[in-house]
Amino acid sequence: MSLVIGLTGGIASGKSTVSNMFKEMDITVIDADVEARLAVEKGEPAFQKIVAEFGQDILLANDEIDRQKLGSIIFHNAEKRQLLNGITHPEVRKRMNDQVEAAERRGEQVIVLDIPLLFESKLTHMVEKTILVFVDRAVQLQRLMERNNLALEDAEARVTSQMPLTEKVALADAVIDNNGTVADTRKQLVEILRGWGILTE
Repeated sequence: MSLVIGLTGGIASGKSTVSNMFKEMDITVIDADVEARLAVEKGEPAFQKIVAEFGQDILLANDEIDRQKLGSIIFHNAEKRQLLNGITHPEVRKRMNDQVEAAERRGEQVIVLDIPLLFESKLTHMVEKTILVFVDRAVQLQRLMERNNLALEDAEARVTSQMPLTEKVALADAVIDNNGTVADTRKQLVEILRGWGILTE
């Protein structure tokens, strides 16, 4: 049996950095964000439902969903956010489960599910171990403003829409403090994987 690890964090916490470290170790990473994008492509079941609920206004000229427009609606409206999640999450879970099964058939020992809202969406039943990538809120806001070119108010709306990282710490099996350098982060990841018997060197 494969060991399925849930990798999570908050927006701009550096989760992608850790995800890439797993890939460099030749460990399969199944990314919920990638699957979420694929799940809402034209022709997919979730696409039809989203357009039915949110209207034609959220479509671009090429009839694809305008993710930025949809994002600005749901980040400021919890009800709409729940509605969207109710449509997309079952589809994303199905896509991820299919990939886990395929990796298990290939005989892979370790599989990582990269799920930003692992705890909020109560998806811990999909994994056996959880790793949280943690940063201080001030660092998180700063990185988000720089990365997405956002005003402080918009960055705060996005950070506040998720469970605080300080609350997630108590829920995770292991925590990586990503306030420091990339080398520090890698060292912590290696120590965790050694502790779980995944890395032996």
